[in-house]
Amino acid sequence: MNFFKSQDEARRNTGRLILLFSLAVISLILLTNLLIMFVFGYFTLEQTGTFSTQLLLQQLDWRVFLIIAAAVAGVITLGSLYKIITLAGGGARVAELLDAKLVVHGSNDFNEQRLLNVVEEMAIASGTPVPPVYLLEEDGINAFAAGYKPGDAVIGVTRGAIEKLDREQLQGVIAHEFSHILNGDMKLNIRLIGLLHGILLIGIVGYYILHSTSHSRRSRDSGGAAILGLGLVAIGYAGTFFGNLIKAAVSRQREILADASAVQFTRNPDGIAGALKRIGGDAAGSIIENPSGVQISHALFSQGIKTWLNSLFATHPPLEKRILNIEPNWDGEFDYSSRVTTAEASETEAEAEVEAPQNRQQLVTMAAIAAAMTNGTVVEQTAQPTASHLAYAHQLIHSLPAAFTVAVGDPFAARAVVYYLILDQATDMRDAQLQQLRSTADTGVYEETVKLVRAGHELRREHRLAIVDLALASLHQLSDRQYALFRQNLNALIAIDSKITLFEWSISKTVFHHLDPVFDKRPGTTPQNLRLHQVRKACAMLLSVLVYSGKQRGISDHEAFLRASAELDAAELELLPKNSIKLSGLDRALDQLVRLKPLEKPRLLKACAVAITADQYIAVQEVELYRAIAAIIDCPMPPLVVSPH
Repeated sequence: MNFFKSQDEARRNTGRLILLFSLAVISLILLTNLLIMFVFGYFTLEQTGTFSTQLLLQQLDWRVFLIIAAAVAGVITLGSLYKIITLAGGGARVAELLDAKLVVHGSNDFNEQRLLNVVEEMAIASGTPVPPVYLLEEDGINAFAAGYKPGDAVIGVTRGAIEKLDREQLQGVIAHEFSHILNGDMKLNIRLIGLLHGILLIGIVGYYILHSTSHSRRSRDSGGAAILGLGLVAIGYAGTFFGNLIKAAVSRQREILADASAVQFTRNPDGIAGALKRIGGDAAGSIIENPSGVQISHALFSQGIKTWLNSLFATHPPLEKRILNIEPNWDGEFDYSSRVTTAEASETEAEAEVEAPQNRQQLVTMAAIAAAMTNGTVVEQTAQPTASHLAYAHQLIHSLPAAFTVAVGDPFAARAVVYYLILDQATDMRDAQLQQLRSTADTGVYEETVKLVRAGHELRREHRLAIVDLALASLHQLSDRQYALFRQNLNALIAIDSKITLFEWSISKTVFHHLDPVFDKRPGTTPQNLRLHQVRKACAMLLSVLVYSGKQRGISDHEAFLRASAELDAAELELLPKNSIKLSGLDRALDQLVRLKPLEKPRLLKACAVAITADQYIAVQEVELYRAIAAIIDCPMPPLVVSPH
């Protein structure tokens, strides 16, 4: 599955959603007008004692019609805006809607820790920040991914899923949810929650009118209000009808694609197929009992609610169809086996640990990386993790120094991890940075940073980007004040030596890009409507920075820039002088480039790859910079690993 095409399809689905929503609003406006015409026309006819079609048609006053239309549209719009605002900040708001609890490192629950491990491996393998994980106390087997962007995404999983699925099946479910993160489905799903809430408000207004009539003393007025209230309740059910149709229209095909992606990511159809069979054979199935489950039913792994017209309103294809898509030779039997016990799961996990070394992959050589980046193979890997990436992620996580493994799972120490990466190699400068933390950081953060300094010699270069991604999940737990102080201190550490390296810039930019939308409490949406010819200056800035990021060997900077710009068919681009380049300008350039249409981004990434490989030599820091830039423009790049031979 192509990441960029999937992103583009998600954008077009957003347009389809808006069209369906508009049609639903128009239908509700017409129904409400007909209701009010009936109510007030009925009582007028009762007073005259005659029936006249002409009299009924006189009720159609276009001015009144437009006033009612504006009122209905206003109620729906305000209801939708209210829900969208309450969901600002990303997937955590959706998890709270379902009364889910955050899963943290260090608990004694084996199943919860296994879940965290599976999510971390999938995140590192796909090149995305590790999302916070929430647990729903539900017996049904289900899961969801929610958020606007990878940086504010969360994964939610039911208690039934972690207790009834083995590791292989759980990994298939998590891979399915990550495909929603990578393919742009989350943003569509969370918008759908907000828009449909507005449609349902018409029925809520009807309930309010019905309730208020019980306090009215005028029988005629209360009778008319009661009929109006009942009518609005009926229209509210019509809104539910339209809402369910919209959910089904938008969701079903994306679920089939997510299943296919899960198989592609894990190279193990038995995982996700086994999870679906387990749902089919389990008494609780995948049903979510929480009343708020109705609002996010379209974002769940499997059908989470019961509907009276299941074939019409179902947000997911039937289990049988999904399984047959994965296993065409399936015999039709579901899995009715007993639950996986903790002891059995521990044994399975131990076996996986024994087998893991045989499957572990190493980073490819720099020469192989250069060849892959030049021919475009790396670009094709964008948001397309494979079993090799998962094996590498497993190896990397288990090879982290113990001090860093503990630190990334704790909100206090996670700040120290990021601070540590920024510390200068020169002792005097590092001492000044540590003194800054001692005087300004929250209690305990300085001490955690010193611990990491002592253990830092064990940290390998390839760990650096991974531990940032691992730390981001814990950093989500900071308060607004703590995050503001963390942000301030990180910038202060970088500024102490009056210069900023590209690595320092990459770390800070990546962290702020993913966390700022979470703490700004605003929907993290970025319009993607620009084409490359509209952002020439931004392209020139980015390619110039990449050309200068490493010393060219055998060719000039100008020649390297020309080769890179040729990938954009932009001969008019010019290499910027070194003294004219500032990181603030690079920030502005990336803010523009993230707004490129999805199908425009592959060419940009190919040009970036050529810029740092034009001399047929590539350094590790250039690979890190390339992956950081890809992440910042929302094109998650998996680690560069070789496939097993």
